[in-house]
Amino acid sequence: MPNTKVYLKKFLKWRYKHVSNKTFVQILSIVIGFLAGLAAVTLKNLTYFIESLLERGIIISENQLYFILPIVGLTLVYLYVKFVNKHPLAHAVPSILYALSKNKGLLSIRKIYTPLLTAPLTVGFGGSVGLLGPAVKSGASLSSNLSRLLHVDVKTRSLLIACASAGAIASIFQSPIAAIIFAVEVFSLDLTMLSVLPLLLASISGVLTSYFFLGNEVLFNFSITEGFQLGDVPFYILLGVGTAFSSIYFTKMYFGILKIFKRFRSPKYKLLFGGMAIGIMLYLIPPLYGEGFGFINKLLDGDHLSALGKTPFDAFLDNVWVVIALLFGITIFKAIAMTTTLAAGGAGGVFIPTMVMGSALGNVVAKVINNLGVGFSVSESNFTLIGMAGLIAGVIHAPLTAIFLIAEITGGYELFVPLMITASISFLITKNVLDYTIYTKELAQQNALLTHNKDQAVLTLMELDDVIETNFKAVHTEMTLGDMLLKSVSKSTRNIFPVLDKDKKMVGIVLLDDIREFMFKAELYNEILVKDLMHAPPEYIFYNEDSMKKVMQKFQDSGAWNLPVVKESTYMGFVSKSKLLTAYRRQLINYTP
Repeated sequence: MPNTKVYLKKFLKWRYKHVSNKTFVQILSIVIGFLAGLAAVTLKNLTYFIESLLERGIIISENQLYFILPIVGLTLVYLYVKFVNKHPLAHAVPSILYALSKNKGLLSIRKIYTPLLTAPLTVGFGGSVGLLGPAVKSGASLSSNLSRLLHVDVKTRSLLIACASAGAIASIFQSPIAAIIFAVEVFSLDLTMLSVLPLLLASISGVLTSYFFLGNEVLFNFSITEGFQLGDVPFYILLGVGTAFSSIYFTKMYFGILKIFKRFRSPKYKLLFGGMAIGIMLYLIPPLYGEGFGFINKLLDGDHLSALGKTPFDAFLDNVWVVIALLFGITIFKAIAMTTTLAAGGAGGVFIPTMVMGSALGNVVAKVINNLGVGFSVSESNFTLIGMAGLIAGVIHAPLTAIFLIAEITGGYELFVPLMITASISFLITKNVLDYTIYTKELAQQNALLTHNKDQAVLTLMELDDVIETNFKAVHTEMTLGDMLLKSVSKSTRNIFPVLDKDKKMVGIVLLDDIREFMFKAELYNEILVKDLMHAPPEYIFYNEDSMKKVMQKFQDSGAWNLPVVKESTYMGFVSKSKLLTAYRRQLINYTP
């Protein structure tokens, strides 16, 4: 270990002398793209290995194993978390966003390997979640720890974490452009030449890693045969509205189910209840099993019977309206199955379930149009693709990611116009109804959400502890003017004095201007008490309650130069406008590329 530190120190000295920071970041982005791609490939292979081991048992038992497999998988995850990890699982993207805004981009080293174990166990045993979130989390943790090891500054570390997400997405979907856009939209990254090139290099590195280990295997083996038709525009608008309402349903159902599961005090009860619920849903609707890419591919091939699998309703599948009802059931229950999996203690992401839900909804809309008997005919495959884009745009609030991802993974650039129509309508409606997404709602409640608004982002990155000043001389309510002058005023360089009661609770302030006319009247020193001079400050700053945006607003509204900070009425110090603005300018310089 000492030798390793010596070699690292020598390497860093050599790097500072011979390699510019820009070149070093570009090299790191390639390495991180490869590592994130490798994490994604590992996740996929481990999951497919588990699924292949269980697949024969499921076929032999005619779906009966669906009742117990989710419980087995969740139990294995529970045992790992309790006895090995010893920390609760955190949702992938929100935990990364929190680290970027409140922890200087530092992620625990165990977040590198924990997703590689828990996600395959969850998905492989039937958990209805995706692998993208865990892949991004593992890659981001690799990037964070490598950056810390190589003494990379905070701003560059944040960029490299975004590079890791781009590398993971490029590896899973083999879509390098969408991977870059995802990093920009979801991680609120400034799109400049300084950030684009590392993202591009990481994305290329990630996709090449996927090609190297998986060959030319494509996610969706589909070629567009029917291009854009102008007459289909009203139906694409209809699909945009439909995917918007489905996105709202998806998001509300997510938080609603999580709220239900919070009532269970023991993780064991969550596991049993969630596992049984998932098992029942999988028995009735087998396509809810695992990620669901096979389901999407079969819909794209036009084989809805294979996509639905063996269900209790097989005798009625010659009726297209029964098929439509079952596909719509997938649209409804995918959100429930996904959230139940996560709430019960499973590990996984929400991005791919969103795609599954969107593909089912798009196919349903197309089938309804084609079977109404009113003379209209649309491409069910195209609507399946565009439905995915609509749900991604609505649920994640990432319309550009949705458009380029679907176009790239299918070679469907001919559908750019309908993709834009549906994704933009879905995004606009959902954004107006829901301010935040599954990724961002809890972060916004904690005042820890970075956005593309640079002023807001800088305020989010600032910490109140960094601007609190404590070199103020406190006085007490029963203190005389003479004691105040002798013990506080004469020994202070400040012109404001916090007034505390016997329990150290803040009850007011005294300004130097408040005592100026009495300072040289010695006969009043024992007659005037501090409680006679004190008054309320124009505003209070509440520790752990007020965001930095609110602190800034209080200074603006009050016109004060200093405001006291209290925690449950206990005095903690003051924040001065000058120090606040200085800290803001410093953070803005560090944040701006």
